[in-house]
Amino acid sequence: MSEEFEIRNKIAESGLINFDLTDLLPKGVRKGIDLKDFLFMEMVLKEKDFREKVASLDVEEYRDAYVYIYNSADVIVPLWSYFLLTAKLTDVTKKIIFGTREDLEVILMHDAVKNHDFEEMRGKRVLVKGCSDKEIPENAYIELVEQLRPLVKSLMFGEACSMVPILKN
Repeated sequence: MSEEFEIRNKIAESGLINFDLTDLLPKGVRKGIDLKDFLFMEMVLKEKDFREKVASLDVEEYRDAYVYIYNSADVIVPLWSYFLLTAKLTDVTKKIIFGTREDLEVILMHDAVKNHDFEEMRGKRVLVKGCSDKEIPENAYIELVEQLRPLVKSLMFGEACSMVPILKN
């Protein structure tokens, strides 16, 4: 007795949209600038020395990069120092922030989620991928739900074989 079995992908037929948040990760080099390197003896900001170091900074090293400025020295520096450094780099970088590399990733994902057009998901069933080889800031998932909640028919999290229902509209 010979019976033919048709192999069907029920997930593909369900109309479920699989969404991978890593697709929104901005591509490009991330570079940090430590203000400590611009300080006299890594302890004191001398305005003349600081201005000279900023002026001699090779901005091409930061072209099209995402830059985070931080201060690893336990030294208080005036706010204008961040202004001066940012003014030097702003025409060549994609984005500049004050904070850590992790802070930069949170801000980049915030911008990516806020600026993404999710209209194609209106009235659809959406599964947000749960596993990734790239690190996604947790806040990106929160902001994603804020964006998708009013649009989607249903929202799930995880993988097709083990999804967790989040909401139904």
